[in-house]
Amino acid sequence: MSTATLSRWSRFRESFLWYSFKRDKIAIVSFVVFVLIVAAGVFAPLLAPADPYDLTQINIMNSELPPMWLDGGDPQFPLGTDAQGRDLLSTILYGTRVSLLIGFGAVLLQSLLGILFGLLAGYLGGRVDALLMRVADVQLSFSTLMVAIIVGAVFKASFGNLMFGEIAIYMLILIIGVAEWPQIARTVRASVLAEKKKEYVDAAKVMGFRTNRIMFRHILPNTLSPIFVIGTVQIANAIISEAALSFLGLGMPETQPSLGSLIKSGFDYIQSGSWWITLIPGLVLVVLVLVINLLGDWLRDVMNPRLYKG
Repeated sequence: MSTATLSRWSRFRESFLWYSFKRDKIAIVSFVVFVLIVAAGVFAPLLAPADPYDLTQINIMNSELPPMWLDGGDPQFPLGTDAQGRDLLSTILYGTRVSLLIGFGAVLLQSLLGILFGLLAGYLGGRVDALLMRVADVQLSFSTLMVAIIVGAVFKASFGNLMFGEIAIYMLILIIGVAEWPQIARTVRASVLAEKKKEYVDAAKVMGFRTNRIMFRHILPNTLSPIFVIGTVQIANAIISEAALSFLGLGMPETQPSLGSLIKSGFDYIQSGSWWITLIPGLVLVVLVLVINLLGDWLRDVMNPRLYKG
């Protein structure tokens, strides 16, 4: 390990972030659970007992088998099977990976849009600020789910179910990402309005630096703290939005499992007694969203020391 790496690690261990993390048991547990879920999703092809995309590994005669600890369960399928005969543990692992990919992808897109528009609105002001903030106000007047449902329905009608299924993951990232950028843009704009009045910005102007350099290399680094907090919470919101859209039939198809599509696929079988098809993926979704929100709350407190109670 290089000296520079050791120095960075030493500074991190002496930082308030690490100090507060070590003292917060809820943050530690949430982080461990989150890392385990992410690792399970990333390494799904290695951990899953079967490949839910491989039709040769699916036997319809194994459909609706209960978890192995119930009567009629099969140790080959620890969490049981769904209505198509797929191993539920495997579909949950693959579905978690899809949901996380959509969540992180959508937040990355909305962060790029929100940071860009927030910087432009806050630093340039005037008509640019008025135009971008009015667009944000109009978009905020509609719920994210409503916008996503309308856009998703239009794309599904335009491309058809088969074509939409192939591009569903990219469409969901685009829909959820575009629908949520005003939240980040407003936060960035507020931070920029405060930062641009400080002396280092005036010094950069006197030195003849261009507007782009001042915005992205001087002001932006000083506005990242609230972006990290909002971004963490928005990941949970994006995952919930994907699950809601998939449940409504406008998200991931059942042939490409996500946590939302798994919950939807088993919803019709609850009354027949196959509760595990919906309940187990639903519990995974709840735990995932819960730990992300808990980490977001901890990060908010750390980034604002006045709220931190140790």
